[in-house]
Amino acid sequence: MLPLREVALRLHPDDDVAVLRRPVKAGLRLSDGSESLTVAADLAAGHKIGLRLRKDGDPIRRYGQVIGFVRGTIQPGDHVHTQNLVVRDFSRAYEFATEIREPVPLTAAESARTFPGYLRSGGNVGTRNYLAVISSVNCSAGVSQYVRARFDPVSLRRDHPNVDGILAFTHKSGCCVQPGEPYAILQRVLAGIARHPNIAGYVMIGLGCEGHQISRIRGEEGLDAVRPGEAAATFLTIQQKGGVQRTVEAATQAVTGLLPYAAAQRRSPQPLSRLILAMNCGGSDGASGITANPALGIASDELVRHGGTSVLAETPEIYGAEHLLTRRAVTREIGERLLAHVRWWEEHVRSHGASIDNNPSPGNKEGGLTTIYEKSLGALAKGGQSPLRAVYRYAEPISGPGFVFMDTPGFDPVSMTGLVAGGCTLGAFTTGRGSVYGCKPAPCLKIATNTKLFEWMNDDMDVNAGTILDGSETLEQVGRRIFEDLIAVAGGKQTKSESQGLGDEEFAPWIQGPTF
Repeated sequence: MLPLREVALRLHPDDDVAVLRRPVKAGLRLSDGSESLTVAADLAAGHKIGLRLRKDGDPIRRYGQVIGFVRGTIQPGDHVHTQNLVVRDFSRAYEFATEIREPVPLTAAESARTFPGYLRSGGNVGTRNYLAVISSVNCSAGVSQYVRARFDPVSLRRDHPNVDGILAFTHKSGCCVQPGEPYAILQRVLAGIARHPNIAGYVMIGLGCEGHQISRIRGEEGLDAVRPGEAAATFLTIQQKGGVQRTVEAATQAVTGLLPYAAAQRRSPQPLSRLILAMNCGGSDGASGITANPALGIASDELVRHGGTSVLAETPEIYGAEHLLTRRAVTREIGERLLAHVRWWEEHVRSHGASIDNNPSPGNKEGGLTTIYEKSLGALAKGGQSPLRAVYRYAEPISGPGFVFMDTPGFDPVSMTGLVAGGCTLGAFTTGRGSVYGCKPAPCLKIATNTKLFEWMNDDMDVNAGTILDGSETLEQVGRRIFEDLIAVAGGKQTKSESQGLGDEEFAPWIQGPTF
């Protein structure tokens, strides 16, 4: 008989389940204090076993929080998963500003830390130095790609080694986009990319007859304003230039004119407080909430402690755990703003005849996650323990330091697009199944939840958080390692996705409303 702790983790004294640290065979006997249990089936790491008898309708807890309700009966040692654990509505106690933990003050040495970044004329600081070709409408997407193709990456790096590349930001909207928030979202996203600290200059291309007019985005977003030292943007429409080829030539000439300005940009020492971190998770598994996510939470808290900004997102993936965030909101108003977004999502999925518990995905479930409540509690760990200081709409400009939240869908490219458009200059992405996501123009650090994944997909994973489960590192040690890696990446170290050239196809603004 083996001690339970050698095989599985009980994360909270009130938990009804333990999460397996390694695969087990049916019949394995485990001791848990004065109690014993027998594993009922062959199970993979990350899956859950029951610790006590629970009957139909009883709540099941992990992290000390409800993750679902029993269907049938769960005996000690039973596999707890989709066959016997279901989602039901239950009330959460919403409190506001009741769990505010202020960070430990910085030492003099910590206050003096810097990273080499690109100081832009508006005072923002970039971690990369790109030029952009931005489509205001899908009708100009091909033209934008043609312009980018005019600049051979090998020749560009040889002739302008300080320019990270030329990116084409294309999408599937902009013609008959709905008025109101759908229109505003697209406008915020494109303006956010145009103003992004990692973009040294840009050309914006439209068709001419679309609903999402360049003239409107220029006026309402103030894109015509050029600060001293900035490169002036070029705005073109295919119809006004006389067709595809003429527009390609004009845009190519405009990008060529921007190259000397971008090439002249240099990194300089910048305080860590100028960093804005986007946090996402994709392809989560049963270990995500034990290793990578809480370790990233420690790194997030450390960045906030240094005066930086850390942004949590994916509203459908905090569902069922939002009451833990409202307790950390510095004011009731901020907490209520978060809840308003949660209620919007409840109504949104209801109006489409869907359920929020369609998430977790099949891959999540294969990795041991059963319900959205369980997934959300693990995902929330990315946000550490810092006070929640603001809640932003999708792609809304992020204006202040600290730990904040942005309302986004859970779909990774759409979520990260909103975060980057809001101003995030680097990203941290946790995965237990093996997401290969890249995120130009912001570098994205990939954090594996388990050692098996890290070793199997080593060309894609930057950080192994599985050492926490292996027992070779503590949560604090891995969190500190992530923090240092983020600073190195901000200063120019390439991520695994960057070294493979990933990130050109992940730009995906959130498209709301009907298509007609």
